[in-house]
Amino acid sequence: MTHARIRPAGAADVPAVKAVTDAAYHPYIARIGVVPQPMEADHAADVAAGKVFVTGDPVVGLVVLEAFPGHLFLDSIAVHPGVHGRGVGRRLLDFVGTRARALGLGEVRLYTNALMWENQEIYPKYGYELVERRVDGPYDRIHYRKVLD
Repeated sequence: MTHARIRPAGAADVPAVKAVTDAAYHPYIARIGVVPQPMEADHAADVAAGKVFVTGDPVVGLVVLEAFPGHLFLDSIAVHPGVHGRGVGRRLLDFVGTRARALGLGEVRLYTNALMWENQEIYPKYGYELVERRVDGPYDRIHYRKVLD
């Protein structure tokens, strides 16, 4: 399972995309006081637009990506809590860089909620640098970027 390939999600994956996203982000609701934005995403539309890539059979992890001029935006990364510690998140983050390079983009950008402090420890370990902290509506976000070599 730890070396399952990462593939574009299809329509049949939408329920699993929602289930994994909900399982990954649900624990943060009480801490941040709002439902994390990935839980409210239109998963079917994101899958149809080719933004979602999944791994595992059944699906245990996913990323939601969107290409912009000059950078790839990592909108969401979700790993089912039942497989934490097995390298799924690391492989997904590696895939994001590979995908950006394949699209000819030299940078990956993302943000995380300021109260999701675990992420603030993880992203710098993978080469992401802090850009800014900004409040967007009910969300207090830490913005990161990774320049690809």
